Amino acid sequence: MSDITLSARQLSPSAKAALGVFARYGTVIGLAAMIAAFSILSPDAFPTVNNFVNVLNQTSLAMIIAGGLTLAVIVGELDLSIGYAASLHGVLVTGLIVQTKLPVPLAIVVVLMLGAVIGIVNGLIVTKLRVNSVIATLGVGTIIVGLSFAYSAGVPIAAGVPDEFLDLALGRWLFGVPNPIIVMALVLGALWALVERTSIGQEIQAVGGNPSAARLAGINVDRIKIIGFVISGVCAALTGILLASRLGSGTASAADSYLLSAFAAVFLGSATLRDGEFHVFGTFVGALIIAFGFNGLNIFGAPTFSQYMFQGAILIVAVGLSSLGRMLAET
Repeated sequence: MSDITLSARQLSPSAKAALGVFARYGTVIGLAAMIAAFSILSPDAFPTVNNFVNVLNQTSLAMIIAGGLTLAVIVGELDLSIGYAASLHGVLVTGLIVQTKLPVPLAIVVVLMLGAVIGIVNGLIVTKLRVNSVIATLGVGTIIVGLSFAYSAGVPIAAGVPDEFLDLALGRWLFGVPNPIIVMALVLGALWALVERTSIGQEIQAVGGNPSAARLAGINVDRIKIIGFVISGVCAALTGILLASRLGSGTASAADSYLLSAFAAVFLGSATLRDGEFHVFGTFVGALIIAFGFNGLNIFGAPTFSQYMFQGAILIVAVGLSSLGRMLAET
């Protein structure tokens, strides 16, 4: 047992209760306080419907890739290939449409299937070869970077992208709401229902909670872990597709930065309403905190370096809150 857990047991009941409230509700309180502060400081620009819709639209892709990552983390693994994979998928879908002349729907299906294949490869390396998921997915991600540059020669694929594909991310097909917001809501809603309301979701949570106990209970642990990686891979593919549609081009490193924001959202989410447990709704809240933080910094004209500092600090705080929640749950 760790010294930190022992120290937690020595706390008074009132101090432990206060820490418990902070660990469970600190992120929600922080989000509310951030929105309130920015609204007061910039009443004409920040607290508007247009701005909130813009925030959701801008962060929708990050939420999708973070939602997929959440499934991999719930089963007890990490997927460091998602950002690189999303970049590859963006390049590939654009190339299939522009260069290979595949119909847009078929190109999208092919790329989503590739995302599943990458997830299977990650899962097999981790479960069958027993390679640590950090090493396995980082290695696969590095290979993906090479494939992305090999396919595109490092040159963005932009000329000849059809409007049908651009409308995927830039259109507003339902009630004037940007399409990425609708896709994000559908994806996160489906992932939440899968984890919280289905038998396979119970198996996913059981494997993440205690793989040995899950195996003794008759759960195929390796299969569940592979499923987690597959979902993560498909969400990365969907993110890459939408990003290429938004940018109007396929660029070899366009989605690499989503890795850090996804992990920050997932770990912030584990400190939301639960004692250090990873869950889809929490990831959504974590992504909102990052998105509104960036939005506020942009409105107030903060320099670019401050955004990187903010995101790094958020990641540290997220892991700290997650660890605190798990520590208190064990005492």
